[in-house]
Amino acid sequence: MIQADVAIIGAGMAGASLAAAIGDAARVVLIEGEAQPGYHATGRSAAFWTETYGGPAVQPLTSASGPWLMEHGFLRARRALHIADAGGAAALDRLAADFAGSGVRLERLDGAALTKILPGLRPEWGAGLLEPTTCDIDVAGLHAYYLTAARKAGVRVLCDAAVTALARSSGQWWVETRAGAVLADRIVNAGGAWASSLAMMAGAAPIAIRAYRRTIVQLAIDPPAAAGMPLILDAAGRFYFKPEAGGRLWLSPHDETLAAAGDVAPEELDIALAIDRLQHVVDWRVLAKERAWAGLRSFAPDRAPVYGFDAVAPGFFWFAGQGGFGIQTAPAAAELAVAMLLERPPSAMVATIDPAPYRPTRFGQATT
Repeated sequence: MIQADVAIIGAGMAGASLAAAIGDAARVVLIEGEAQPGYHATGRSAAFWTETYGGPAVQPLTSASGPWLMEHGFLRARRALHIADAGGAAALDRLAADFAGSGVRLERLDGAALTKILPGLRPEWGAGLLEPTTCDIDVAGLHAYYLTAARKAGVRVLCDAAVTALARSSGQWWVETRAGAVLADRIVNAGGAWASSLAMMAGAAPIAIRAYRRTIVQLAIDPPAAAGMPLILDAAGRFYFKPEAGGRLWLSPHDETLAAAGDVAPEELDIALAIDRLQHVVDWRVLAKERAWAGLRSFAPDRAPVYGFDAVAPGFFWFAGQGGFGIQTAPAAAELAVAMLLERPPSAMVATIDPAPYRPTRFGQATT
C-alpha cells in the first residue's frame, strides 16, 4: 500500500500539471488507468492556443497561461482567423461582443483582406476577425515537461492502475487500483471523461460531466497548405483547419458527439462531413485523406471547468470538465487549483483570477 497526502486520479494534462504545481509541498501519487499518461484526450489534441477558445469563462485562464507557455518554449506564433458567411455573421458579431474589453486582440477584416490571408477563399465568406495572438502549442512537450517536473519533485506515477473502488475511513481515502492500494488524505478527480463515474464511486455530489467525440483528419491538398496560414475557424462552429508539416492540412468538422468514456475512433460520416464543409469554404483540391483520429472532450453542464472541494465528500477535489481547452489553460489552471487544494495564497500568475466561477458548489449541491 502506498501512502500519500494527495492522490491525483488521471495523468493527462490536468493531473500531470497539478502534480508538477504541487511539487514537493506534499506527498503526491499520480494514478493513471492506461499504460501511458495522456492517451485519450491530451495525446489527440489539435494543438493550438487561442484566447477566445472556450469562451469568456475560460479566457482568463488561457490569457494568464500564455506568458509562461511562451517563456518556456511551448508556443509558436500562428494567428487565427475567424470567418463567416451569411449564416455565421451573427455569430461573428457575438464573438466580437463577448471579448470586448477583455484585452483579447480581435481585428475586423473584410472579404478583400481575408482573401489576401487565405488565397482560394470562396467569395461568400466575406467577413472575419483576425486573432493575432494565437499560437501552435507543443502538447507532447508540455505534457512531458509536467511529468518530468512531477517525478523530480518526488511524485510517484502509477500506470495501468485503473481505479476500482474509493472509500473514506478515519479521515482518509482508500483508493483501490489494479496496481494496488493507495491511502491518501485528499484525492483529486482529474479523470476527464471518467470524472462523473469517479465522483459516483466516491459518493461525491453529482455533476454531469459528459464526454464528446471530436474528429480530426489529415489531408493532402492542392495547393499545399502554406506554412504561415492561420488557424481558420468558422464563427458558427462548423469547422476549423490549420496547416501541418509538408503542406498537409488538419481539418475538423467541429463535431461533438456524446460518447461513453473510453477509446474512440473517427467515423467515416464525420470525415466526409468535414471534407464537404472545407470544399464549401475554399477552392482547393483534396488529393488524399492520409489519416484520421478522434479524441474525447469532457464538459460540465455550463461548459466552464470545475475546480474545488466537493460539497458532500470531504477531501474530494474536482479538477475536471476542461473540454478542449485544458491544454491551453494548463499552467494557470494548475496554479489556481493548487492554491485551492493546499489552501495557500495563489501565485502571481493567477492572483487576479476569481476561483468562484469554477467551484463545484456553483451547481447548487447541498452540504451535509
